[in-house]
Amino acid sequence: MLIRHAKIFNMGLLLSVSFLVVLFLIFQPLFNGRTGLEFSDDLFNKLSKGSSYFIPQVTKDNEKFTGANFSVTIKLDKPEQVEKAVKILLVAGAQVAAQDTSVTISGDLGKLLGNIIKDSEEMYKNEGDKVSSRYGVKYIDVMPLWWSILSKANKELQKEKKINESGMVTAVLQKAVEPAYNYYGIEAESVMGKLFTMIGLLVFYVLYTMWWGYAIYYLFDGIGLSMKKAKVKKEV
Repeated sequence: MLIRHAKIFNMGLLLSVSFLVVLFLIFQPLFNGRTGLEFSDDLFNKLSKGSSYFIPQVTKDNEKFTGANFSVTIKLDKPEQVEKAVKILLVAGAQVAAQDTSVTISGDLGKLLGNIIKDSEEMYKNEGDKVSSRYGVKYIDVMPLWWSILSKANKELQKEKKINESGMVTAVLQKAVEPAYNYYGIEAESVMGKLFTMIGLLVFYVLYTMWWGYAIYYLFDGIGLSMKKAKVKKEV
């Protein structure tokens, strides 16, 4: 290999080797038994959870639906879901009638959603055992059932042009059920509490990306490979 600019090539080589050394260290369990990737992933999951707590606002918005009667018929995806769905709906205060995979749900919308929000609150706080004991169904099954029930009920409400009720169901799904289930087992952290750590990781990410970019640039420049603007051919 012909090295045309030894000084530039050596700079690129130094950057490449040091980049790989840091990469090796990132994959070592140096952060309380965790690798750098596991540490950063865990941190950003905690910060993300801390920024996804909307339950108080959803609870307040749901108050206006207390006493609002509703009735929808949904069709569950699997027959084995029906028994558990009926069980949790009855405990949550709804009236239920089931035939095959079709389930008719009626009652006080605000009361039903309020109980689902309560489940979501406990799941958000990693207290799944409370949810399990309330229904006699494992919490890992309860929340996906709520998601399926509400999603299908929401479609029926939209068909009936019940926009306000549909909007409330959507809010409970997106701001209570989904965050509570997706972040279960993760401890929430506030961004302000980990501000400097977060900024440090983001700055490191940017610099580390540039680090490799300059390493490649210097290596190629050192062997005489570079990008140049093509000359414009003049017609005779």
